[in-house]
Amino acid sequence: MKVLKIFAGVLAVLLAGLVFSAQADEFTKKDVERWQAEYMSVVEKGRGLWTSPELGTNGVACAQCHPNAANTHPETYPKFQKQLGKVAELRQMINWCLQHPLEGAELAADDPKMIAIEAYVNWERRGVPLAPGKH
Repeated sequence: MKVLKIFAGVLAVLLAGLVFSAQADEFTKKDVERWQAEYMSVVEKGRGLWTSPELGTNGVACAQCHPNAANTHPETYPKFQKQLGKVAELRQMINWCLQHPLEGAELAADDPKMIAIEAYVNWERRGVPLAPGKH
């Protein structure tokens, strides 16, 4: 009897999984194209911010030190950052750069500008395997 109850429970979980998985992630090729276009528009906004001095107050742009997001290595975050003295996320390092070399204000994690910058930096490093913590 106990085995039968366990079997019935497992069967119920499997059937529920099939029902919910059949309902999830249903989208069309047109959906994917629209989403990719939206993503790329955010990447382009990020590139514009990266190459513009508007994020700081001293005329310096991110691209002056990191052309094409060079030497940013977003695939290695989170990792220990000497400048911050702790394990940090990419956006925390971006904010450090905004505040120090660019002499600007930090951005909130959900600020559209921060999202665009992160999208751009990650786009430039697309295809590089994740390596959190690597230096």
